[in-house]
Amino acid sequence: MSRKVFGNFGAIALTALVLALPSQAQDQWMWPDKPENLQVLPKDWPGSRLRAPMRGFTSALGVGCSHCHVGEEGKPLSTYDFASDENPNKNRAREMLRMLESINGHLEKIEPSGDKPVNMWCHTCHSGRPRPMTLREELGETYRAKGLDAALTHYAQLRENYYGKGAYNFEGESALNSFGYSVLKNNDAEGAIRVFKLNAERFPESGNVWDSLAEAYMKAGHMKMAEKYYQKSIELDPRNQNAKDMLKKIEEEEGE
Repeated sequence: MSRKVFGNFGAIALTALVLALPSQAQDQWMWPDKPENLQVLPKDWPGSRLRAPMRGFTSALGVGCSHCHVGEEGKPLSTYDFASDENPNKNRAREMLRMLESINGHLEKIEPSGDKPVNMWCHTCHSGRPRPMTLREELGETYRAKGLDAALTHYAQLRENYYGKGAYNFEGESALNSFGYSVLKNNDAEGAIRVFKLNAERFPESGNVWDSLAEAYMKAGHMKMAEKYYQKSIELDPRNQNAKDMLKKIEEEEGE
């Protein structure tokens, strides 16, 4: 990556990032005079130049040194093998740095809409997370791997850890609503009911979330509950034509 890009990154990291390494670990370890196995960072950098970007990476991703390097978290840094490529996250990080350089190169070609160009850094996307996924993606991945109980537990943990920090959208209904429909499309109507009920608890004044809950109840064959929540949706949003059509359909089926 260009010296210009890393020069800017180092300045930002030094002025804006909190010290990431435990003081005891730092006392037992010194930055090397000549780092080994640099492939993206300038090869002639002394170890002291690595301080700012490495602390920047740990802060931006909310991780420790062992996320990318061979070593055990909590152990003295002198026990780490920083030159090793055994940890696959190290090569992932290298490719991300190459991508970062490419993005910032394109941004330099764009006339800024403000008083100066926008710069892309690790924290722009990661916001303290190792994998910068949306809330819906996070829940979907957990659901596919471990099931709905784990996904809802994960949601509660993410909300506790990240609410108000901008990493995930907890302030809107769309993430849980979209996740609920992915569960519904997986032929799990009862599971979708659980997701939509949680969303209705979070956003009780939204006619849309009650409409979604009613749809899940309808797919599960619970027509009385579907009717109840379609009516509630119309009370909150009298323009909801879908709810009106579904109520008419339920009435027609009940009359047969």
